[in-house]
Amino acid sequence: MGQGGWKGLCLSLFDYKTEKYVIAKNKKVGLLYRLLQLSILLYLVVWVFMVKKGYQDTDTSLQSAVITKVKGVAFTNTSELGERLWDVADYVIPPQGENVFFVVTNLIVTPNQRQDTCAESEHIPNAECSEDSDCRPGEAVIAGNGVKTGRCLQAGSTAKGTCEIFAWCPVEAKSKPAKLLLGEAEEFTVYIKNSIRFPKFNFSKTNVLNTQNSSFLKTCRFDLNNLYCPIFRLGSIVRWAGSNFQEMALEGGVIGIQIEWDCDLDKAPSECNPHYSFSRLDNKFAEKSVSSGYNFRFAKYYRDTAGVEFRTLMKAYGIRFAFLSLFQAGKFSIIPTVINVGSGVALMGAGAFFCDLVLIYFIKKSHFYRGKKYEEVRGREVGDPLAESSRRGGAWEAEDAEGPGPGGPQGLEQSSREEPEGQRSGLPERPGVQDGGGGRKGDGYVCQQLLEGCAQPARSGHLGKGKLNVEQLQNLQTVET
Repeated sequence: MGQGGWKGLCLSLFDYKTEKYVIAKNKKVGLLYRLLQLSILLYLVVWVFMVKKGYQDTDTSLQSAVITKVKGVAFTNTSELGERLWDVADYVIPPQGENVFFVVTNLIVTPNQRQDTCAESEHIPNAECSEDSDCRPGEAVIAGNGVKTGRCLQAGSTAKGTCEIFAWCPVEAKSKPAKLLLGEAEEFTVYIKNSIRFPKFNFSKTNVLNTQNSSFLKTCRFDLNNLYCPIFRLGSIVRWAGSNFQEMALEGGVIGIQIEWDCDLDKAPSECNPHYSFSRLDNKFAEKSVSSGYNFRFAKYYRDTAGVEFRTLMKAYGIRFAFLSLFQAGKFSIIPTVINVGSGVALMGAGAFFCDLVLIYFIKKSHFYRGKKYEEVRGREVGDPLAESSRRGGAWEAEDAEGPGPGGPQGLEQSSREEPEGQRSGLPERPGVQDGGGGRKGDGYVCQQLLEGCAQPARSGHLGKGKLNVEQLQNLQTVET
């Protein structure tokens, strides 16, 4: 590549190329295009920016902690336990739960159990027997309380009995409680403290009111108008979950407490508030289900004066409170804003592309618009005849300049000036050329007239007459021949 080629390549780097647009006067396609533009604009403004806040950078890697503390006392008097006062240490399990805690509301107590042999419960199907061979020694009772000893103990005069087992005797007799033990638990309160922190934005907050009043937590109760009081009544929580506390406490259940923080940090920190929602997570139709409620067993162990260990078995029914935290914070950032605006602009281009498809393929005059949009160019050699005619015209002028008399260049120039404008602007007719005397001199005169006639209108400002096209060049070649 020569020096001129490198120079042209460098100069082409500064060229600017733009598209050519075709305006289609079609009302249907134009209306479709505007509707698409309006839909994309509404989607971008309403959904992306107003609803989803696409102009914000979000932080979901938060740091959170939940602290719970239950308060309340209850008094009971039963045949198994006698008179007893229940406080937090008795009915809250575990004492320090992070995201869950359990409140005992009912009990089945089996006192003074010792490791011994006794009859298995009649409610266990695998323990039924009619003879000793039905009780294989050393076999554990499925869903039972101990290991079979090989003896079948008859219950009175009945033909069937239960296998003897080695277990903590006597075994638990009742399967479900008949009445509610801790009905007063409805008035118990729970202190729920939730602290959050968004490290990306260095923002932290808690659901407890920032006050120096020491009596605030002792007197306040949470409601929708007092979001920053963390003291919740258990009966109210169950009611907000859509259940009745006395019915649920009989056989137990599970309550979900959801705390949601959706903070717009472009606003004041006081606008970032917690939102609570309560729902029952176990079967709502507890009284109609064989697996209703929530319960578990635990025991308290003792030793008598002889050093023999015994225990009190408790089957606890109650309400399990589980916490679910949802957190999100957003703040304006130029990066997501530019990305979403760019996506909207790209959708605008997709709308134009769809309208182009409709315009050139799916309407009645699609072939007409397709022809206007896509210009077909057929290859045709124009440069060679032009160069050939220029060379031939130069040769004629040289020959005419050497000829004698007034046929030289000066005589031609003078005669062309004296002729009228209409005759000089067009091509001379072929018969006139033949009557002019023939020879190269006549041909040179015609060529001179032709060239001056093509150039003269350009100087006078008349468009159309001074255009040198392929047809005139062909006529020029014909005249030469």
